[in-house]
Amino acid sequence: MYELAPYVYAETAFHHSNPGFIVTNDGVICVDGPLIPAEARAWRQMIDTTSGNRPILYVIVTDHHRGHCLGSQWLSDTVIAHEQAWRHMRNYGENFIQRVRDSFKRKPEIRAQFDELRIVVPSITFVDNLTLVRPMPDGKGDKIIRVIHVGGHTPATSMVWLPTDRVLFAGDIVWIDQHPFMTQANSLEWLQALDLIRRLKPAYIVPGHGPICDLSGLDRLTEYLTYLRQRTLDLFLAGRSKQETAALLIPELKPWFPIPPERSPKIESQIRSGIGRVYDEHRRHYTAGLTMAKAA
Repeated sequence: MYELAPYVYAETAFHHSNPGFIVTNDGVICVDGPLIPAEARAWRQMIDTTSGNRPILYVIVTDHHRGHCLGSQWLSDTVIAHEQAWRHMRNYGENFIQRVRDSFKRKPEIRAQFDELRIVVPSITFVDNLTLVRPMPDGKGDKIIRVIHVGGHTPATSMVWLPTDRVLFAGDIVWIDQHPFMTQANSLEWLQALDLIRRLKPAYIVPGHGPICDLSGLDRLTEYLTYLRQRTLDLFLAGRSKQETAALLIPELKPWFPIPPERSPKIESQIRSGIGRVYDEHRRHYTAGLTMAKAA
């Protein structure tokens, strides 16, 4: 566990996401939580020990994907999330829970941990931004915690920014040394979010996946998204179909980040999905341009 600033902690050793927490005099504010129940319970123990058993006030979830939101069950029943995350999570029923279990069918010891899975639906939502102000445990001022909606990775994706400490919990806007998951992405919004991070100038960035970094950690992801957008546009304008575009671009994109051999088929499918999302972005933009031209 890393202490990035006074009373501000993050962990990168868990599977599926990097959680964090902020200790205030009133209690603890968590950012995301581990997906696997055994890891979530261990994280709760670390929080209790570090905070002196202060209550957990809130869990801020940076999006509605399982790697970020399911650990809340072990932390607090008061979850803060963007309104779009709430729209998804309120519909997480038994079918969703079964899919979570089935995703670990090759690891029965983990699958069994989800037999008592309970979805904690956000009870506090926001649309653009939300600010929390809580006194620090030492009485020396307040912790200011800003939750900023950015979209990009998903329509619900948000970041947690501590301006005084210069610490940013970026959620899945930042991936380090991994292909980004883009099944619900808007690549233009994503690049705009990365630009916003640069303007904030954090000293520490806690990515959704990968090691803690500084601003230099954004470079490769920015290059990847920019390249993906340009190559997809080139092929779209050349008259290639979405399927043809994916077939041509997947071999170009796979070498950008390391891929464990056993995950190659899944990552290839993930890349294909991202290409499709970007292709549709360009098609919508082109169609809108034609509509405006005809109207004029």
